Amino acid sequence: MFKLRNIMFCLLVLGLIFSFSFSERSSNEGVISSISFGPENSIAQDSDDDDEDEKEDDDELEDDEDPFILYSFFDLRDRETYVQITNVGSSPQVVHVQVFNVNDNCNENNFYDVFTGTDTHIYNIRDILTNDGNPAGFVLPENAYGAVIISTVTAVGGVIEIDQPFIGNVRMLDDSGYEYRTNIPGKTPAAGNLPPLNIQKVLTFNFNSEAGVILSDVFGITTGQDFPGSPQVQMSDPTLTNNLVDVDIYNLDEVPFSCRDVLFACIDEDSPRYQETLEEEGVSVASFEYGINNVIPSSKGAELLCPGNNITDGFVTLAEEERGGLFLGYIGLNNGNGRGTIDTFWNPNRFVNAPTP
Repeated sequence: MFKLRNIMFCLLVLGLIFSFSFSERSSNEGVISSISFGPENSIAQDSDDDDEDEKEDDDELEDDEDPFILYSFFDLRDRETYVQITNVGSSPQVVHVQVFNVNDNCNENNFYDVFTGTDTHIYNIRDILTNDGNPAGFVLPENAYGAVIISTVTAVGGVIEIDQPFIGNVRMLDDSGYEYRTNIPGKTPAAGNLPPLNIQKVLTFNFNSEAGVILSDVFGITTGQDFPGSPQVQMSDPTLTNNLVDVDIYNLDEVPFSCRDVLFACIDEDSPRYQETLEEEGVSVASFEYGINNVIPSSKGAELLCPGNNITDGFVTLAEEERGGLFLGYIGLNNGNGRGTIDTFWNPNRFVNAPTP
């Protein structure tokens, strides 16, 4: 299998290099970038705005099929995280893996990997190895946390075609003894697995303190793409990719309690751009993670969605007021020493009325 996979990867690389140019356009400069699958997975820049052939290739790519993208969190703060992805189809597939570290100014590391048909692989985020067992080319800091984005790579001219999505799941083991485990949500923009950006969303999730739950982790992933069809996801600039939401909490008597506006972005209080982001977005708090309220605060001491609130059982609504990217979230609950559960939220609740923007 090892030799077969290496041979398959070489064939795919040759096909990608010699059969097409995978192009992406800068949104404000018209610069063309070509991805070359070289020894270091480098992204080579080539700016020639007057080249008609490149323009035609770029136009063709914008009409090509969008990649399938998986969105996962990870956490190495006294935790271990494992991300498993599987190619459920019979055709080989190249993927682009991006890892964004929140507490390193949302710094991005990335690499390309190849999966044969019905192939599966587990990435240990503390020591990432490719599907063939080679180092990914970087090692994350001890207390890294953030997002892992996995995109399928398509090719102009049909060298590689997406005939099926990937599936994925994430496991996070806390040193205290509890585990978070859930499937990873994915999307294809054309298929509408996640709502389009022009629809205001009210996201909701349940919570309760049964069985000794005392802590929470609310992770929010906000991303953008270079342009439709690109496997290059953008997340590092908190002023460009963020989501401003109005938070309310409902108790078991169906009574809503107004909380505050919070900004989800790839940022924390130690970022040198934190104050700039608050001022530019006109908010008092911005973060990648939150706790729910005073009764079920953050496992890692993060800001609360609803400070001063003491509801132990109910549900939370996050009504989008301003969107700077595609948004989805994870909600984890744990008792601090042995039990934990996590789930995802990304689809709007059509039964909750969104406030008028």
